[in-house]
Amino acid sequence: MLRCIIIEDQPPAQRVLQKYVGDLDYLELKGTFSDALQAVEFLQSEVIDLIFLDIHLPKISGIDFLRTLAHKPYVILTTAFPDYALESYEHDVVDYLLKPFSFQRFIKAVVKVPQRGTETVNPDNQTGSFRDPDVIFVKSGYEHIKVSISEILYIKSEADYTEIFTADRKHLTSHSLRHWLERLGQMDFVQIHKSFVINTAKIVKVSGNRVYFNKESKVPIGRAYKEYFVEKYLK
Repeated sequence: MLRCIIIEDQPPAQRVLQKYVGDLDYLELKGTFSDALQAVEFLQSEVIDLIFLDIHLPKISGIDFLRTLAHKPYVILTTAFPDYALESYEHDVVDYLLKPFSFQRFIKAVVKVPQRGTETVNPDNQTGSFRDPDVIFVKSGYEHIKVSISEILYIKSEADYTEIFTADRKHLTSHSLRHWLERLGQMDFVQIHKSFVINTAKIVKVSGNRVYFNKESKVPIGRAYKEYFVEKYLK
């Protein structure tokens, strides 16, 4: 769980950030502050991993606030003004969100937040030197989550990130759909749509242009992929 606070003086922007944070189950919002001085008092007694920080704030600017922090958490800057982008990176911020930003852009920033106090993970998302061929480790925000490959129903591409769906939950990752197809394509996984890779071992039925995994889960078959899918898996 990634503990975070919002420092933003505009209520509409506060509400957007609160909604986005609430939509990600690995983010825990610990407080929202209208100016940086309020946050300073809070940080003296609370440990925070990530700050969503507006630049234009009353009393003290976001940039000046950053300069006061001896041991700062990870910071994602939010602003309506692009002029501070270059200066912001001099303060080792994770990302710079230009308002108004989408949920997809918000996610792209959050998944950049490094882990604290965890083992180094190799490029294949496998911890240590042992690689179990039946599992993958999915970097989901602040954590690396062990997922059994056999439990995956399908993987969905959403702009700059992908979602891995199992029967009871989904995992958000920063990897592309191509990455997962290359990683899993030698198994039972196949792309059937520009936005979907599926586990053919989990198919319950195919009806029309839909693949069904259970009553709630179904995936469309793209026109460009249908002939190959039918020839290889349905005949």
